[in-house]
Amino acid sequence: MAGRTIIITGASAGIGAATARAFIDAGWRVGLIGRREEELRRVAGSDMSGGDRGGDDGRALALPCDVTDEVQVDAAFDAALDAWGRIDVLFNNAGRSLKSVLIDEMSPEAWRQVIDVNVTGMFLCARAAFGRMRRQTPQGGRIINNGSISAHVPRPGSIAYTASKHAVTGMTRTLSLDGRPFGIACGQIDIGNALTKMSASQTEGVPQADGSIRAEATMDVAHVASSVLHMANLPPEANVQFMTVMATTMPYIGRG
Repeated sequence: MAGRTIIITGASAGIGAATARAFIDAGWRVGLIGRREEELRRVAGSDMSGGDRGGDDGRALALPCDVTDEVQVDAAFDAALDAWGRIDVLFNNAGRSLKSVLIDEMSPEAWRQVIDVNVTGMFLCARAAFGRMRRQTPQGGRIINNGSISAHVPRPGSIAYTASKHAVTGMTRTLSLDGRPFGIACGQIDIGNALTKMSASQTEGVPQADGSIRAEATMDVAHVASSVLHMANLPPEANVQFMTVMATTMPYIGRG
């Protein structure tokens, strides 16, 4: 895989950081998008004095960026294209969630914050990747969207997050269709209970459909990273359209 390139959004922590490290270790050139430049450089294996390139042999490129800002998104993708000459894969991972809350207790501002990152941010990054993949030579590439178990079934009090992840599925299907003439594949990974700092509360107790609060099983985030790596490694004629990777005994099958 030497020389292949991927941009990972939300790469400063959690699933994004674990996936970035897996791709760097596998020999890919990795662009890390996130708002916290210092954290991006930490993930890349460099410090603030290391210039734009970090990691082993300069394989990691820190791209500080707010995914909800189209100017910043285009600038980040242009920086990667200038450095590498092409973009092979986008892992469209950046997202945010809220604490469980009923719809009439959710402010419109909180709704917009989730939709801005999980829908508009994913749209802007997919748009940037699609346009560059369409125009590069040789043409083509792959977009992998981070969906969620919530793209299928909701948790209690998760209307903004669940709605956003259903929207991601719509984007995945549309991009899969629109990308065909240009050799651009699109797939989606739906993740359940990967253990990160953001999901640590699942080990202590989260709301259930019956009104109770219970701890849930989790899995090592490395299983997500290896799954994304598998999807990205497929040849152009093959695609994982949808993959669900989850903690084996979490309440998904039978949820509700």
